[in-house]
Amino acid sequence: MPQTILHIETRGQGLVEFTRQVEAFVCDAGMEEGLLTLFVRHTSCSLLVQENADPDVREDLNGFFERLVPPSDDPSMRWMVHTTEGPDDMPAHVKSALTAVSLGIPIMGGRLALGTWQGIYLFEHRDRPHRREVVLHLSR
Repeated sequence: MPQTILHIETRGQGLVEFTRQVEAFVCDAGMEEGLLTLFVRHTSCSLLVQENADPDVREDLNGFFERLVPPSDDPSMRWMVHTTEGPDDMPAHVKSALTAVSLGIPIMGGRLALGTWQGIYLFEHRDRPHRREVVLHLSR
């Protein structure tokens, strides 16, 4: 079965859409029907299917998670023990645990079965830029 690894460059916390790269992989595979599995190979970022029409959605989601899980140097987070990799690291692990590290998307008629306003995103939870790996696997 076809599979590949995509490399996604991030600029720090936030959502990075990579739907077009995924669509290209599915198109090149020539599979009419099946299931695409996406898996991110990191513990401080995650994957989302989310609205891709209004950029305010990405901003609001990022803001929500920043408020939900502030950095470990915030007074409300003094209980955190894992702090050696910086104040954004353990909160990034928590955010990743609250979201998903894998997605399954059906393939219909040779295309992703996404809705009109849906896109595929890598959700970076660390402050600094990273080069993230996402494994794509198609199965029938």
